[in-house]
Amino acid sequence: MQDLRKYWAARGDWFSSRGREERIKDYIALANQLVWKRQVSLLAAAVLAALYLDAFTVFTYYAVVAISEMLDLYLGYKAKNWDGKNPVMGGRILKRIVLNTAVSGVAISAFTISIAVQQPAVGHFLPLFFLFSAAVFAAMYNSQMMGVLVLRLSIYALAFLYIACLDVMRYLPPLSSQIWLEFFTTIFVLYFICDISMKFYSNYQDRLRQMKLLRDENERTKAALEVKSQFLATVSHELRTPLTSIIGSLELIKADKRQILPEGLKPVIGIAARNGQRLAALIEDLLDLQKLEAGEMTFHFQPLDANELVSEAVDSTAGYASKLGIEVTTAFCPESCRIAGDHNRLIQVMSNLLSNALKFSHDGGAVHVRVEVINSRVRIAVQDNGVGIPEGAEECVFGKFSQVDSSDVRKVGGTGLGLNITKQIIERHNSTIDYVSKLGVGSTFYVEFDRLTAGDGSDNVSDSFAKAA
Repeated sequence: MQDLRKYWAARGDWFSSRGREERIKDYIALANQLVWKRQVSLLAAAVLAALYLDAFTVFTYYAVVAISEMLDLYLGYKAKNWDGKNPVMGGRILKRIVLNTAVSGVAISAFTISIAVQQPAVGHFLPLFFLFSAAVFAAMYNSQMMGVLVLRLSIYALAFLYIACLDVMRYLPPLSSQIWLEFFTTIFVLYFICDISMKFYSNYQDRLRQMKLLRDENERTKAALEVKSQFLATVSHELRTPLTSIIGSLELIKADKRQILPEGLKPVIGIAARNGQRLAALIEDLLDLQKLEAGEMTFHFQPLDANELVSEAVDSTAGYASKLGIEVTTAFCPESCRIAGDHNRLIQVMSNLLSNALKFSHDGGAVHVRVEVINSRVRIAVQDNGVGIPEGAEECVFGKFSQVDSSDVRKVGGTGLGLNITKQIIERHNSTIDYVSKLGVGSTFYVEFDRLTAGDGSDNVSDSFAKAA
């Protein structure tokens, strides 16, 4: 009864345009995949029956079955260009499915009945088993459309009853005869086929409902993501302009060129200016993150020299390194080490890696940057001798709004977005980023790019990375 309730509850979806189209497409796709499997099993049945019965009769009926099966292949060929939006064509395909089902069911039933008629002995295990296999096959693979499944199984049921009644009509045995036992067994098998057919159909309905829930949830998630992206973009843009003015004003006050600022206020103004800079950095990171997630960040790929890229990035962070009292050394690649990338985005990547190395280094420490060629790859590594990273912290290192030391008393501040943005930019370059580290010894972050050969021009580079961007 529960399966019947599910069946009737699903009929509303069946009569809807989308429900019917989805079932038709599923039915045709599965029929095209399984028609040869069914043909192989029927051919094996024909060969086995031909060894013991009249081969000409057996293969004649099998030929009819094979022709009826080809109708499904032809229908699949005609329906493969259907986009599911033309209801008239969908109705025609549905009518052809019903017709093909009727022809195929009658052909298979006639095939098994012909075997049963030729058998002189009682029992008819061979044709009943073939018919049972065909019915189970239909229950398993034709559950997309209940009407079509009922039609096929009804034809099979008539064949079952005819074969079961053959010996009853031939011998008119008493009720205690073995013939009647086999007759009632056949009736039980029919019940079993009906039961499993409902099970398969209800499972298919459950799968459709789950797919619908997933589609609805996906739509809601995309809508929520769109709202979030718009909110971040709007808030970030609205905050950036007044924040720039606030930071500029604080810097002017902190400079105190007229020497009118009380000494007690200077540290407070300095703290406010630093927090303003931190907030500005957070806004910029949020904007970059929003662009990356929305696929709106543009990349202009071109051949770049890795040595020149590193040199420019080191020069841009020289002031910060000098302020922290940390020496930055470089080791350039002596051979050609050209890579393909977006210059501005890779400078952003290198700046993030360098600033992280500088922040987490000990006072008076050193940061070493090297460029090297490893097989067909160019590796840029940034090594520090700082606090190091514990094992198993990869998710924290490259996660959003996360840091390895997330305590309130951590030494180094930050948004927790820099390395996540860096990783996403590197992935857009079809490249990799990773690190090796040991607590108390230091960390080495490295990025690896495909090395460009002498024949790689800018046009080829742009075409190769268009999809990645």
